[in-house]
Amino acid sequence: MGILLKNGTVIDYVSNTEEKLDVLVENDKIIKIDKDIETTGNNVIDCSGLYIMPGMIDMHCHLREPGGEHKETIETGSKSAVAGGFTTICPMPNTKPTPDSAIVLSEIIKRAKEVNLCNVFPFSSVTKGEKGEELVDFEEQLKAGAIGFSDDGMPVEKANMIREAMIRANEIGSFISEHCEEKSVAKGAINAGKVARELGVEGVLPEAEEIMAARDIVIAETNHLHTHICHISTETSVNMIRSAKERGVNVTCETCPHYFTFTVDEVLESGANAKMNPPLREEKDKKAIIKGLKDGTIDAIITDHAPHAEDEKAKGLSGAPNGIIGFETALSATITNLVKPGYINYMDMVRLMSYSPAKLLNLENRGEVREGAIADLTIFDPNKEYTYTKEMIVSKSKNTPWIGKKLTGMVEYTMVSGRLVFERK
Repeated sequence: MGILLKNGTVIDYVSNTEEKLDVLVENDKIIKIDKDIETTGNNVIDCSGLYIMPGMIDMHCHLREPGGEHKETIETGSKSAVAGGFTTICPMPNTKPTPDSAIVLSEIIKRAKEVNLCNVFPFSSVTKGEKGEELVDFEEQLKAGAIGFSDDGMPVEKANMIREAMIRANEIGSFISEHCEEKSVAKGAINAGKVARELGVEGVLPEAEEIMAARDIVIAETNHLHTHICHISTETSVNMIRSAKERGVNVTCETCPHYFTFTVDEVLESGANAKMNPPLREEKDKKAIIKGLKDGTIDAIITDHAPHAEDEKAKGLSGAPNGIIGFETALSATITNLVKPGYINYMDMVRLMSYSPAKLLNLENRGEVREGAIADLTIFDPNKEYTYTKEMIVSKSKNTPWIGKKLTGMVEYTMVSGRLVFERK
């Protein structure tokens, strides 16, 4: 017996479909997409008024396990992800121990399969212990299941080291996902400027991101390599990447909902729950991020889901760790702040949150709603309006500036490999 999704609006980027259709799923595959599919013997879900899109893919998040289970675990993070409509998530390697060996990487993958909610494809670190001193065995890590390579919040500072890492990763058909942060100008709590001065905290200069992004673009261009730049947040970063792409450089990038939703002024309202790295920027930067999403400069929307315990976030702006949770608000924030105002349409949203991440990660048969594809699907109500509350949060941690904010668009069902893993009650 299969599952028949009835009367939903299917959105698929590849086929340019945005049409009311039925979708029949059997086992782990989509076997038929058509109008008025017969319901005999199938479990029917009425999707009237709902949209059916390829399962959302978050290619940059944090699950904290092993070593930070008081903030989040693979299980609680997976539950949060599917509640937000994500069918595939890619945790970064800043765990303890670091997944810099096949043994640690394999344990994370094994644990995720035991939880068995969404696809969990972890990144390997680029260097041993994320210390920037010794490269990991790239081939061994890829064979063990690494989806890519990143030192995440501990960027590879030595240019010769990141150059060699890019070359090795590209040689085996993978890539480096680089958190761009020049540490010598990165010290601070929030974006440098008026708000930082008003609050009496040290500010992070935008050049911290931009200098290292420029370095990686140069290495990629000179050596004809692919590089991926994490969570861009500034106007200059967007402009540099756009210019590089126009020259034919194989550079891709991502951004987060908080960079097209908020500015640094949100810190005045949400305090440390609006503290992340890179920090929230100025209005001009927010507008540049939106423009980059509109014109295709930015390839993907990710969450950078970064859970922290409440007592950690209560240490004030200077003492609190960077990061906010994001799985459960990503779709709503995108609809509210990009689709509803008309900056992008739903087809663009599918490209940014499903199709492009699948292509960047080389995930076959995902990121599309088509016959024969894996049945990873996100089903949402595009018109549902609600106020996000702390009580609604599924994640183990509650650190988010979206608490109390009005949002539009809500995930109703999440399907992974043909299994219904989330249903809103």
